[in-house]
Amino acid sequence: MADAALSPAFSRPAGKTLRALLGEPRVLFGGGFVLLMIAIALLAPVIAPKDPLEQDLMLGTLPPAGFDGAEAGYLLGTDDLGRDVLSRILHGTRIALIVAFVAASLSALIGTALGLAAGFYRGWTDRIVSRLVDIWMSFPPVLLSVLLVAVFGPGLHSVIAAIVIIDWTRFCRVVRAETIRQAGLDYVTAAETVGFSRPHILLREILPNVVPILLALVSLEMGIAVTVEAILSFVGLSLSSDTPTWGGMIAQGRQIVYQGWWVLVFPLIALFSTVLAFNQLGNGLRLALDPVMRR
Repeated sequence: MADAALSPAFSRPAGKTLRALLGEPRVLFGGGFVLLMIAIALLAPVIAPKDPLEQDLMLGTLPPAGFDGAEAGYLLGTDDLGRDVLSRILHGTRIALIVAFVAASLSALIGTALGLAAGFYRGWTDRIVSRLVDIWMSFPPVLLSVLLVAVFGPGLHSVIAAIVIIDWTRFCRVVRAETIRQAGLDYVTAAETVGFSRPHILLREILPNVVPILLALVSLEMGIAVTVEAILSFVGLSLSSDTPTWGGMIAQGRQIVYQGWWVLVFPLIALFSTVLAFNQLGNGLRLALDPVMRR
């Protein structure tokens, strides 16, 4: 009886949901670009033309192919230490995506668990979680992330931990609001009438109908995580300066922008394109999976 009253988000056949996803241009563009970036990250050691850490001062600030002074084998030129820009961007993709997927997943896990509990059980649980979220969100996120990484020490784990500690609140607030809305629908009343336990209703009935908005939010959070990692790398609070990261390359390129503009521009393009793809994917998932948005 409860299954018959499921909300439209997941009561649609799988084939119809797939057609909705494939029919949404933002999903195709964003998802395709993200898949391409994943392939690049996995194959970076194979497809990178040079060692990203190899230095040759005699080849410092070589321009990209097609410009005067360019040399074969350096498609996007070199930085002031003679390191291949293309190879460093390709390897930097691995760092960006590791941070994006791990940080977004952990943030979603923590925020979803607290949001579900607060939105469904209400009462003192909701009051405690809501006050905690309000207090946590009163701190400026970028400044708090810089402070946390400064306390934890630079490193990939510190960056991920800082993003998770800050951004779980984003998931908590959205999931709580959606859980409250779902809890007031007929299918929840039907499940209670049948005699399902509250944990069963929460995990087997409400949670699947929160998944569409959660998927969209995870995708958007990945773009935010990539941006935060780049900011922390830019100020020297992420990985070591030798490790190829987009933020570190942008910081380096800013210092030599008049001698080698390409060291700044190409990592910026990679960063902007990746964040845009995650945002488009998130918006596309929201439009494709939410029946209200599709009207």
